[in-house]
Amino acid sequence: MNSIASPKIATSYSVIFVVAGAHLINDLIQFLVPALYPLFKNNFELSYLQLGYITLAQQITACILQPVMGLYGDVKPKPFALAISLVIVALGVLLLATADSFALLLVAAAVLGVGSALFHPEASRVSRMASGGRLGFAQSTFQVGGNTGTALGPLAVVLLVLPLGQSGIFWFSFLAVVGIIMLIWVARWFAEHQRMLSARGTVANIRAEIPRKSLIIAFAVIGALLLSKFVYIETFKSYYNFFLIEKFGLEIGEAQTYLFIFLGAVAVGTFFGGPIGDRLGRLKVIWVSILGALPFALLLPHVNLFGTVALSVLVGLILSSAFPAIVVYAQELLPQKVGMVAGFVFGFAFGIGAIGAAALGALADHIGMQQVFSYFSLLLLLGFLTVFLPKGETLS
Repeated sequence: MNSIASPKIATSYSVIFVVAGAHLINDLIQFLVPALYPLFKNNFELSYLQLGYITLAQQITACILQPVMGLYGDVKPKPFALAISLVIVALGVLLLATADSFALLLVAAAVLGVGSALFHPEASRVSRMASGGRLGFAQSTFQVGGNTGTALGPLAVVLLVLPLGQSGIFWFSFLAVVGIIMLIWVARWFAEHQRMLSARGTVANIRAEIPRKSLIIAFAVIGALLLSKFVYIETFKSYYNFFLIEKFGLEIGEAQTYLFIFLGAVAVGTFFGGPIGDRLGRLKVIWVSILGALPFALLLPHVNLFGTVALSVLVGLILSSAFPAIVVYAQELLPQKVGMVAGFVFGFAFGIGAIGAAALGALADHIGMQQVFSYFSLLLLLGFLTVFLPKGETLS
């Protein structure tokens, strides 16, 4: 099989970090939507189910489009596709800032989802191209940029949107413009990199084909692992504020701060997951990250405020380390279609997370958010399915 990233090409750290910076901008803007749920709930008198529909509109778009965008990029690479993705995101920001109804909130969320669908598989591909063989490091750095942006979302809402109201969202369009400029530079590197590879000839990295049945089993297990991780993480993103407010009587600003702490832990865990996978093996990281978080997740809904925050940090650190390992592992299963695989992983993760969050939001309308947080950690038991993933020299 031919591998898109060759170890004979030096690691392009500047490209990896710039793409990670653009990922920070994209995901900070994307997370404005769930971070603003308390504001939208009050202003538009929305139910938890309606908030779940907004999440669904944003994420299901990405779920459907990302594999398609990724496969198209595998067949016909487009250097400037990344910059175009943030142009679409900027349009979504303007729609979100001016939305005056639930329907328009859904439209704005869907447009943001389209931008995200174009961004993630292309950005993951470029990070892999720039890795110089350090696949886990490149994937972790790329992803931690996004997680950092997500973590900053609640703080950005507290500092800019809550004082100014919904119109304060408008200022984030300027941040999107900065991202567009960064990605135009990356597009030029992309084009030059492609010319260099054409001049050298593609370096082959041959290994035995994985049987079709094993591939089907592997991707089914990866889907289950993504379900367990992302329904949990997405539910935390969307409803942790409400859980803290409902259980401990916190103000919105204070709850947002605790959400920032959890998301910061997710960013740190993501950063270390990839390099550890490069050194010790990706399957070990997947095992430890998902199952290691289970006891803390089960305990979290039953402790005081300090314990809740402390356990959320542990869960975020441990659980998030799985994702870069899962992405690289999946790409090694089909190294000739890394864009499509990245699109599938990101798209399925976002989509299943959104569907799960919407379903749990509907459940919370009936039984309360505290009860939901008591039950949904059982999803992490799906981590035991890791035992069915194929093993090999490049897949360990």
